[in-house]
Amino acid sequence: MGISPAVAFTTVLLALMVGAGVVSSSWGYALGRQALTGVRQPDARPTSSAASNQASPAAGSGSMLRNEQEIIEEAKLRMSGSPGNQ
Repeated sequence: MGISPAVAFTTVLLALMVGAGVVSSSWGYALGRQALTGVRQPDARPTSSAASNQASPAAGSGSMLRNEQEIIEEAKLRMSGSPGNQ
């Protein structure tokens, strides 16, 4: 009894998909490894005092809503390049 053409075709397609996956993953690994050459992890964890030195919003202040027209005017001034507002 011979192999059915449908089974052979399915097996060939499956093998091609597995091969393409292997090639794609190895290429991605190589690109990622090349992109990260020279990048090292920090020697030590940053101290917690660095995080506490940053200014944080006061507790309970919530979010501040701004007027849309003020934002639009400020954006137009920045886009026009007027001095004093940069």
